[in-house]
Amino acid sequence: MNCKNCESHLEETDNYCRKCGAQIIRNRLTIANIFNYIGEQYFNIDNRFLQTFITLFTKPEEVIESYINGTRKKYADAISYFAVAVTMAGLQLFVINKLFPDAMDFSKMNKDGNQFTIDMQNDIQTWTSEYHTLFMMFYIPLYALLSKLIFINIKKFNYTEHLVIFMYIQSQFSIFSFFYTIILLALDLPFTFVGFSLMPLLIVYSAYCLKRLHSLSLAGIILKTIIFSITFFILFVLASLAVAAVYILINGVPDTL
Repeated sequence: MNCKNCESHLEETDNYCRKCGAQIIRNRLTIANIFNYIGEQYFNIDNRFLQTFITLFTKPEEVIESYINGTRKKYADAISYFAVAVTMAGLQLFVINKLFPDAMDFSKMNKDGNQFTIDMQNDIQTWTSEYHTLFMMFYIPLYALLSKLIFINIKKFNYTEHLVIFMYIQSQFSIFSFFYTIILLALDLPFTFVGFSLMPLLIVYSAYCLKRLHSLSLAGIILKTIIFSITFFILFVLASLAVAAVYILINGVPDTL
């Protein structure tokens, strides 16, 4: 018998290929087999993804530095973990649209507002939801650049390693926000509250990870976080104004404004 992945010879007693490490599948594909596989791969307490998720909260430096230093068997690698986060983000939008269809409808949140403003908010929200993955990919190099500049006096990590750091941070927070958002919406809290509460949580979690990675004092990480937050807020405001300006250029300025 040969491995179906690399064609290497296998013994009858082998459960995994000795050359490529692939699991040997002997049974025909059935619904029961699929559910057993999903359970083993994603819900087993020894699973790499679950271990990665837990450890990124308890000891984030262990996961991130292991990957940077070349130890990549114990925890999920940065790219695979990001792929899971992107999938969870898409699933989150699907669940919100199906279970909470009015959650992101600004016309119902702000009934007394200007109709043009409400339409613009709804259109921008729809647009950002459709291209959420691209925004996630854009934020990571931006966060990494800001972090590299703010920690310029600390030479521990280069820019590429900062990319890895924020790929893990962004992925972890995206997975966390899936459960956080669905739970709060299920408790009938407004989507605006959920959205605005996520940003400070992201800042706190990022600061926590960077503090442990750089072995900073509490005062040191607070100072770095303030600088990072102010810089990012300015960029966020400029980006928001640019998006609003483009929207107005496309749709025109209504007489009511």
